[in-house]
Amino acid sequence: MAAPEEQELSQAQTEKLLQFQDLTGLESMDQCRRTLEQHNWNIEAAVQDRLNEQEGVPSVFNPPPSRPLQVNTADHRVYSYIVSRPQPRGLLGWSYYLIMLPFRFTYYTLLDIFRFALRFIRPDPRGRVTDPVGDVVSFIHSFEEKYGRSHPVFYQGTYSQALNDAKRELRYLLVYLHGDDHQDTDEFCRATLCTEEVVTFINTRMLFWACSTNKPEGYRVSQALRENTYPFLAMIMLKDRKMTVVGRLEGLIQPEDLINQLNFIMEANQTYLMSERMEREERNQTQVLRQQQDEAYLASLRADQEKDRKKREEQEQRRQEEEKARQCVLAEENRRRTLQEEKERKSECLPPEPPLDDPDSVKIVFKLPNDTRVERRFLFSQSLTVIHDFLFSLKESPEKFQIVTNFPRRVLPCLPTEEQPNPPTLKEAGLSRSEVLFVQDLTDD
Repeated sequence: MAAPEEQELSQAQTEKLLQFQDLTGLESMDQCRRTLEQHNWNIEAAVQDRLNEQEGVPSVFNPPPSRPLQVNTADHRVYSYIVSRPQPRGLLGWSYYLIMLPFRFTYYTLLDIFRFALRFIRPDPRGRVTDPVGDVVSFIHSFEEKYGRSHPVFYQGTYSQALNDAKRELRYLLVYLHGDDHQDTDEFCRATLCTEEVVTFINTRMLFWACSTNKPEGYRVSQALRENTYPFLAMIMLKDRKMTVVGRLEGLIQPEDLINQLNFIMEANQTYLMSERMEREERNQTQVLRQQQDEAYLASLRADQEKDRKKREEQEQRRQEEEKARQCVLAEENRRRTLQEEKERKSECLPPEPPLDDPDSVKIVFKLPNDTRVERRFLFSQSLTVIHDFLFSLKESPEKFQIVTNFPRRVLPCLPTEEQPNPPTLKEAGLSRSEVLFVQDLTDD
């Protein structure tokens, strides 16, 4: 039973399947059909959703990915800038450094051992992301409580959403991973990230996403970007149709140096961004052109369908008229045949004509509407119905008629009525031995 349904579906929607395939470039007809079925065969919604997927916007029929959007971090052309910690200066500086070195080494070694052992006791809670947006919003609130509200505008959404927006808007995305426990984090936030020139530069040039690596969402992004130290910044953009890390800045960087490095990264990759914008503009123009062609095709298709509909209606109307005419001809033939059979039956039932010398006979001359004269004899004792039946059986007589006398003019009651179910005899009707009666045609009436 499935084969006829599939064949019928294919016949009904082949045009939309071919049109959708042409607009999207999909080679699989099955995938085209599944996509159209998801959108109830609304071709505009299906095409728009497909284009959104190509642009990086998740499909409305696909749940958001449980992991961040894949970013190309293996590009050998990635610009990396690492700021090393300043070396101690003078005898006092080296003395302090050497005195603190064993304590610092012991502290970080024990901390790493403790964290490593803790993983065997209980899983790292950061490995399970349950509320990525909540993680980002919580970090923003804690950042503002500690460093104030003068900071670059944080992207209040997930890392994947920030990547998608940067891809859709063809903008740079600057990612900042906040290491709460690192010794340089506090100085970087106060002396670099929250300075007026850095805030103005970031807000006017790019999107800015940040999160703490102590949060599940920040930890997940940290695993994807593989930072070496903190503070860590990554510049991401659409390059070769992939979201790619094009710059990595690690270590305690000063405001002026940060702006210079970001400017350098942007200038080095500006041609890629311009190329992507030109390609997208070309794709948009192609899409508009295809949409216009599609609208023109649909308009032409609707016009053809309207012509076909009118043609079918005209054919159906002609068929009905021909059928009606045929039925009328058949009805007329049946009526004529029935009338002829009735005339023959009346003729067979007529009593015989009396002889000339019969004293009870009446000679009647009938003048028909076509000026034909017919003569016949009847008996005075016979009913006027006999006269009517005789005239009815004649081929020349009309279908409906009445018999009229001339002087005085009166209509003979030849047919039974409710008031007079038994018509009178010729004698009762007052006819003489020789009469001339007129047959009046009532067919048109």
